[in-house]
Amino acid sequence: MKKYPKKYEDEEALEEALSRPTSELVAMMLSLEGDIIFLGVAGKMGISMAIMAQRASKEAGIKRRIIGVSRFSSMNSKSYLENNGVETIQGDLLDIDFVRSLPDVKNVIYLAGFKFGTGEKQATTWAMNSFLPGLIVDKFKDSRIVALSTGCVYPLVPITSGGSKESDIPNPIGEYAQSCLGRERLFEFGSIENGTKIVLIRLNYSVEMRYGVLVDIATKVYNNEPIDVVMGHANVIWQGDANAMILRSLNLCESPVNYLNISGNQTIAVTKIAKRFGELMGREPNFSGTEADSALLSNVSKSQSLLGLPTVPLDTVIQWTAQWIMQGKPLLGKATHFEVRDGKY
Repeated sequence: MKKYPKKYEDEEALEEALSRPTSELVAMMLSLEGDIIFLGVAGKMGISMAIMAQRASKEAGIKRRIIGVSRFSSMNSKSYLENNGVETIQGDLLDIDFVRSLPDVKNVIYLAGFKFGTGEKQATTWAMNSFLPGLIVDKFKDSRIVALSTGCVYPLVPITSGGSKESDIPNPIGEYAQSCLGRERLFEFGSIENGTKIVLIRLNYSVEMRYGVLVDIATKVYNNEPIDVVMGHANVIWQGDANAMILRSLNLCESPVNYLNISGNQTIAVTKIAKRFGELMGREPNFSGTEADSALLSNVSKSQSLLGLPTVPLDTVIQWTAQWIMQGKPLLGKATHFEVRDGKY
């Protein structure tokens, strides 16, 4: 059985773990043709994912350009990428001329999107999540595209159902989720019209020690705050595993579009996870609300038949998260709002 550290001491060690490539990813980089460009690289996952691609290519002995594109509101992110071998291009992806000026690259990882605050910025939500994909699929019509979508395009399903499958009909709740289905439809259109090979990744939820569903639950346990259990179940996956699976999906691009749910291989119960954090933190969780018999859940049997199981067990991530929070380590300070049932984020 693989051994894992009991905890991570600082963000440097955490970033190294999040960007550490798997052996399967290194092997894929040996046969992958062309450079890789990450659009919207400066978000929660993009930095570690781009660096993972760089590390995997280097370990495979393959020299290729790894390019990260973003507005880069934080110059620290830009410098960090460059210091780790990732080229950067700064600009606004909603600027049509800027998009057209981007280099033609064989492999595209599309990470751009807008979620939080969508209730007040509906126009921006639709521009980022639905208009921009049309620009991208036109610019990169001759590329392979892995585009991040979300499990939010699915409806709430019974917790005993095993989760929504890729073949299920989407039924998004709220404008954010509707705009994400718009994103998918624009990529689908480009794939059909131009034969562009694309895979749409319906992800929920990626977690690490500074952000995610587990952090949301753990901080409330630690601070003796009530935990809303109405959305009583969820799926989670360690971000390092999600990064590797998303990158390996470059080999799964198809025309018409391929769809892939990516998450952990089990459904977590919020009350059970909170009680586990309580054991680790010496706290008694406080709960509010009544658990519903439905939740936003994804069936990951397809992706795991193609890409395998996550490498990091759920309880290991729980222990890491508990240690991180108890030590007062930095958090991103952005709640996931995974408990939202009306689609208003």
